[in-house]
Amino acid sequence: MIKLSALFVGLLAASSVFSQTLEPVIEKSSKINELAAKSQKKIDSISDQIDDKLQKFKSVNKETEGLKIYNAQLRKQIENQIKEMEQLNASIDKVSIIERQITPLMLRMISGLEEFISLDIPFQKEKRMDRVDRLKSTMDRADVSVSEKFRQVLEAYQIELDYGRTLNAYEGLYPINGEEQPVNFLRVGRVALIYQTKDKKTQGIWNQRAGEWQALDSSYSTKISNGIKMAREQMAPDMLTVPVFSAE
Repeated sequence: MIKLSALFVGLLAASSVFSQTLEPVIEKSSKINELAAKSQKKIDSISDQIDDKLQKFKSVNKETEGLKIYNAQLRKQIENQIKEMEQLNASIDKVSIIERQITPLMLRMISGLEEFISLDIPFQKEKRMDRVDRLKSTMDRADVSVSEKFRQVLEAYQIELDYGRTLNAYEGLYPINGEEQPVNFLRVGRVALIYQTKDKKTQGIWNQRAGEWQALDSSYSTKISNGIKMAREQMAPDMLTVPVFSAE
C-alpha cells in the first residue's frame, strides 16, 4: 500500500509538472490559431479586393476596346467629311461659274417668252406681258437668289405650256361698231380664241394666219355659250364644236 501511494503521489507530481509544461504550449498554439485566423481574414479580404480589381480591369479593358473601335469609326467619318468638304468647295467654285452662265440664259428665255406671247393668239395678253415684266424686274434684284429667279422663269414657261391644254373663259372688252363693249372670251387651248357678246347675238373668232378677228354666224351662238359654261364649270363637260383654221 505504501508503494502504491508513493506511485500515485509520484504520478500526481509528474502530471502537475506535465500540465505546467503543456499550458504555455497550448497558450501559444491558441495564439497561433488566432493569428492564423486573422491572416486568413486578411488573405480573404485581399483576394476579394483582387477579384474586384480584376473585374474592374476587365470592364475598363472592354471600354478601351470599344473606344478604340469608336475612334476608328470616327476617323473614317472625319476622313469622309473632309472629302465632302473638298467636294463642296469644288461645287461652290462651279456654282459661281454656273451662275455667270445661267443669268444670260435666263435673260434669253425671258426675251423668247416675250416674243412668243407677242406672236401668239392674243388671249389675256396684258396679264401675260405683266408676268414677263415682273420677271425682268426680278432679274435686276440683288435680294433674289439665282435659283429663285430660275424657278420663276420656269414657272412662267409652265403656265404658258398649260394654256395649250386647258379650256378657259374670261371677260374682256372688244370694239363693236367703234365702241369697246364687255364680252365673254372663250379660249380652247391654243386652237381657238372666240368672243361672244353678253346678249349672245354677236360672236367672232381670231384668225391667227390673218392676224384679225372674223365674225361667226348665229349657228355657233349656242355652241359658244355652252363652251363658256363648261369653262366656268357651270355645265358638265361635253363635246364642243368650234371652227378651226387649217395650219399653213
